[in-house]
Amino acid sequence: MMSEQEGLRCSSARNRGGVQRVEGKLRASVEKGDYYEAHQMYRTLFFRYMSQAKHPEARELMFHGALLFFSYNQQNSAADLSMLVLESLEKSEAKVEDEVLEQLAKIFSMMDHNSPERVAFVSRALKWSTGGSSKLGNPKLHQLLAVTLWKEQNYSESRYHFLHSSDGEGCAQMLVEYSASRGFRSEVDMFVAQAVLQFLCLKNKNSASVVFSTYTEKHPSIEKGPPFVQPLLNFIWFLLLAVDGGKLTVFTVLCEQYQPSLKRDPMYNEYLDRIGQVFFGVPPKQSSSYGGLLGNLLNSLMGSGEEEEGEEVQEDGSPIELD
Repeated sequence: MMSEQEGLRCSSARNRGGVQRVEGKLRASVEKGDYYEAHQMYRTLFFRYMSQAKHPEARELMFHGALLFFSYNQQNSAADLSMLVLESLEKSEAKVEDEVLEQLAKIFSMMDHNSPERVAFVSRALKWSTGGSSKLGNPKLHQLLAVTLWKEQNYSESRYHFLHSSDGEGCAQMLVEYSASRGFRSEVDMFVAQAVLQFLCLKNKNSASVVFSTYTEKHPSIEKGPPFVQPLLNFIWFLLLAVDGGKLTVFTVLCEQYQPSLKRDPMYNEYLDRIGQVFFGVPPKQSSSYGGLLGNLLNSLMGSGEEEEGEEVQEDGSPIELD
């Protein structure tokens, strides 16, 4: 007599076999150029599977259907099925697993780079991926998105996603390429300084250290250090040591001594105010010295400064440019 577990395995195999047969028929329709008919059939099957609580089958069918439509440059149909992939995840309360995150990143990579559907897709995917623990989206998904955007040479949005991942090394390698291809030689130190300060504002000390050490080691225009020729790089090096030590007096003297370098970008002292609060117990200022767009930019990166210790800094899930 068949056990319950064996019965479930057989049922699953039959379901997968049924999905494959359906996929074969739909693929034939697409290959004949019957895009509209195939798209409507995918949608009909999706809602049928969902009504039967066959959420994994629905997701797999929509995922492979989206890839098929992308391969025929049917962007609108592909984007619609991509959103249904997310709907299946949301309604089934599926676990956040690497395989699923890689599927979402694959879809993202095939979408038209400038389409509004891509923005909507990534925002919704990040929201789903939080899983209740990471307010800003799953770090693994951020890392996968960052790598895709890096390949597209969309460096500013790639940097945003690297900041919310745990991949300091990948971020550094991207920044080396970004600096070499788009920056001035006189700004090589500023690319990494900004990234380190922003990682620290987000309480990610480990990635801050990794991005600094990797960038300064691999950038062709930076001589081996420490100490470095560029004062700003020496400041960042000392700052990382000070964060490990946690002594406010060291942090204060360091910021005072390097003011000429810190004045190169008006955001540096704003970031340092936040870092002082996070790592050295400095009370927050009553109000920021910046208003308007710059103030909004800072708040979107770092939150309002009122989060409890140990929590991540919250902001929205849309890519922002932090130049």
